[in-house]
Amino acid sequence: MNAGPSIAIVGAGAVGGYYGARLALHGYDVHFLLRSDYDAWRSRGLQVKSVAGDFQLPPSRLRAYNAAAAMPKVDLVIVTIKTTENQRLPALVAPLLKDETTILTLQNGLGNEEFLAGHFGAKRIVGGMAFVCINRVSAGVIHHLDHGFVRVAEFVGAGRSARSEAIAAMLSQSNVNASVADDLRAARWDKQVWNVPFNGLGALLDATTDQLIGTSDGERLVLAVMGEVLQAARADGVALAADAPQRKVHATRSMGAYLTSTQIDRRLKKPMEIEAIFGHPVRRARRAGLQLPLLEMLYFSLRVLDAQKVQ
Repeated sequence: MNAGPSIAIVGAGAVGGYYGARLALHGYDVHFLLRSDYDAWRSRGLQVKSVAGDFQLPPSRLRAYNAAAAMPKVDLVIVTIKTTENQRLPALVAPLLKDETTILTLQNGLGNEEFLAGHFGAKRIVGGMAFVCINRVSAGVIHHLDHGFVRVAEFVGAGRSARSEAIAAMLSQSNVNASVADDLRAARWDKQVWNVPFNGLGALLDATTDQLIGTSDGERLVLAVMGEVLQAARADGVALAADAPQRKVHATRSMGAYLTSTQIDRRLKKPMEIEAIFGHPVRRARRAGLQLPLLEMLYFSLRVLDAQKVQ
């Protein structure tokens, strides 16, 4: 990667819009692929309300597109589209690639690097975890409430490389706390310890993060689900720290009444990211001969809710 790579954001919703806007604000050549918000970005620009400092990008500073074919080929593609739309990625990403283009996925859950590697080659792929409390408030308005750090790692070989270090440095220069993880699989599972209970229980019970851990019963339930995620990770060959659940619950207390993305999707009657966040852990645990009743309850319950939306 060169000193000033051109960048494409595929899926400029809350996460992609925020991180892409930070990069654009710092002066990087960023191109955003949008769908529903395209007209708002072109007419009014983007407004970001952030704990790290509010800012606005007028339409003149936003390179926004509603078709991948209209975008230039770039040095770095950042994938932030919902995993429910992964089937669209081959057509969306292919027009953006040069011979040496890197693809960074900041998507939720497991299996995304493998999916992209199957279509574009494993050597292109870098995985990333975005730990952030962020919501799209309305068309062209993003609210960044808390956190905001990113961890990246190579999909092939050791997690650290000159390429992953360059990506982390680029984000850090753009006022995003970013670092490189030594092991992508371990970092993915570590994020799952938070994602599975708070996205799953939040959607199933329609409860914000503070409500889920606001009672002793709720906290016990969250910790129990987290314990099963640790078991699933161990069955998949990843040993996480035993105190990870307690540390994540403690960190969550600063978020306030945060609605997770899966909870918002349920409220809006949109497809939920069930397979990436819940299905993959269940299947990997089962392959190892392990049954996890709470995780399976979340997975199948959310599938029932998701099916009701399309009837």
